Amino acid sequence: MKTIHDITLPDIAGQPVNLGAFKGRVLLLVNVASRCGFTPQYAGLQQLYTRYQPRGLIVLGFPANNFLGQEPGTDAEIKTFCATKYHVTFPLFAKLSVQGADQHPLYRFLTSKETDPEFAGAITWNFNKFLIGRDGKILARFGSRTAPDDQGLVAAVEKALQAEEPPAGGDRRPKTAEPEKGSP
Repeated sequence: MKTIHDITLPDIAGQPVNLGAFKGRVLLLVNVASRCGFTPQYAGLQQLYTRYQPRGLIVLGFPANNFLGQEPGTDAEIKTFCATKYHVTFPLFAKLSVQGADQHPLYRFLTSKETDPEFAGAITWNFNKFLIGRDGKILARFGSRTAPDDQGLVAAVEKALQAEEPPAGGDRRPKTAEPEKGSP
């Protein structure tokens, strides 16, 4: 595995999703929980997604029950909770483990010194955040106490969004609009 784009895992409805489908987008991966002191961050994550999704940001939520049983529900219960309490529209995935012997390969990739020497280390609690560039490489990591509207996190998202989408079989540079003939 060289980037997260090589990973496939089930979404909250149980359908397989290859993260390669998000190639060319900026991603914010967050391990989430419904019964945590940081659970209100769902609202901020949704606001961040709504604000920056048109520019290419996708927030991805990964429910995990690793910390004091704060995500005990089924995937269906989690989906309902997120939709009704926080009006979440960003993609959610099936519950997984972010640490321990049953750690999901995605989180092994994100936290390993071999694949992520700059931001490696165990997940410390719910709502840890990984910012992933358009090329699938990890750009930054933020802890649970960093709210989605934190100035540093927002600045990192904006910087990542300014990076051009990598070419894939053709010139994908943004085209500049030329004025129509007769325009001032």
